Amino acid sequence: MKNSKIGGQAVIEGVMMKNSNKYAVAVRKPDNEIAVEVFDVKNPHESLSKIPLVRGVMAFVDSLSIGMKSLTFSSSFFEEEEKNPKNEKKEKISNFFVIAVSVLIALGIFMAIPYLVSRFMGKWIESNLLLSIVEGLIRLVFFFAYIVLISRLEDIRRVFAYHGAEHKCINCIEHGMELTVENVRKSSRFHKRCGTSFLFIVMIISMIFYCFINVESQYLQFLIRLLLIPVIAGVSYEFLRFAGNADTKLIEVLSKPGLWLQHLTTKEPDDKMIEVGIKSVEAVFDWRSFVNDLS
Repeated sequence: MKNSKIGGQAVIEGVMMKNSNKYAVAVRKPDNEIAVEVFDVKNPHESLSKIPLVRGVMAFVDSLSIGMKSLTFSSSFFEEEEKNPKNEKKEKISNFFVIAVSVLIALGIFMAIPYLVSRFMGKWIESNLLLSIVEGLIRLVFFFAYIVLISRLEDIRRVFAYHGAEHKCINCIEHGMELTVENVRKSSRFHKRCGTSFLFIVMIISMIFYCFINVESQYLQFLIRLLLIPVIAGVSYEFLRFAGNADTKLIEVLSKPGLWLQHLTTKEPDDKMIEVGIKSVEAVFDWRSFVNDLS
């Protein structure tokens, strides 16, 4: 299997696919037609994207930005409010606050609470190493619980199905098959380069990093954890990048937990969802040349 270097995400009733400096969003509109829009990726820090570890942080920031823009585009087909410059300005401000609040909530749930609970358990556990492991395990439990809870929502299940369509399209061409509905349908919905796997790897690597924080002040301990987030993201990105290009038994074993997690974050798509995924790929990627090079 050859790495196509394309990736994407699910959006509202659609799929976003990114290839190099372009990304496309394909959406199944309420009238059942598929809308496709191609956007340029603005990367003012392109030189940084070649530096190991740093490029992981840049990729994470870019993925957040592109992901938010893609979601905004897809949601526009399901909004009744008339578009005008004032509404667009309000929408940009609203998106900024949504991102800011989401980051704060994520830091609270997945960083602060596990840390505080583990410190509370310090009354009975003296080992800093063991406390860091407990903190990491609590974080994983919270993460799994969050995924399980949101997967029960019907709208989220449809997003997860489009997530499956995204993976199946990429797996189809990376295994040298023509990008047809039939071939995509029989392809796997699990992929090693998935963002879900990235988040899982971040949590595992953070657990390892935090084991080496050995300072007395709890405030300083938490501050160091926050400052290490970019480093952990960079290391996690490098692992995922290496795993996506390697095909060894060790990488296969190390990638298993992230792939298992995708049983929750992806669902089998129907043919209409697959059609949307295909349109998104074809807008930014010459899959025919790629498949011909494999044969």
